[in-house]
Amino acid sequence: MKSGLVIVSFFVVGTVVGVCGLFPEWLDSVSDVSFYALCALMFFVGVSVGGDTSVLRSIRSVSPRLLLLPLVTVAGTLGGVAVASLLFPDRSLADCLAVGSGFGYYSLSGIFITEYRGPELGTVALLANISRELLTLLCAPLLVRWFGRLAPISAGGATTMDTTLPVITRVSGNAYVVVSVFHGFVVDFSVPFLVTFFCSL
Repeated sequence: MKSGLVIVSFFVVGTVVGVCGLFPEWLDSVSDVSFYALCALMFFVGVSVGGDTSVLRSIRSVSPRLLLLPLVTVAGTLGGVAVASLLFPDRSLADCLAVGSGFGYYSLSGIFITEYRGPELGTVALLANISRELLTLLCAPLLVRWFGRLAPISAGGATTMDTTLPVITRVSGNAYVVVSVFHGFVVDFSVPFLVTFFCSL
């Protein structure tokens, strides 16, 4: 939750800088800055994935049936977004699916969508994906009670291998730690591909 508040704080400061005209003139445009930030972010995501060998080792102990959970999460999220897009006639289905494809990974999806579709939709993506993480943190006990121990893992999306993992471990049990980490790893990996795909439509 702390990391989410830090990201929101940077967003608020950036908004104030933009409104007050304090952005340095020597920079050509905001889109250039966001592109370089995106490249740097993708580099560090690659470093973290490549350097975390424990995730790859833990996959061996996961039941083959549970390996389908990330696919169910992706399909369920995109299906839910497609239905919810009917409530937003001013937005295309592709825009809504791009926002939903963040799966809680607000930093990466927000930058991607800002780069491809502009700051308005990028802001929506940032807030929607932060909301997904915060709701998972707050509602995990209720999700377990109503839908079972896998529910908070699916709800957490890409965050289940880091920020929401402690809560999931507490409410679902230690037996689901490996499933949660594997789920977060796979969904996290899908974010840049799905977001860029829907942004290109």
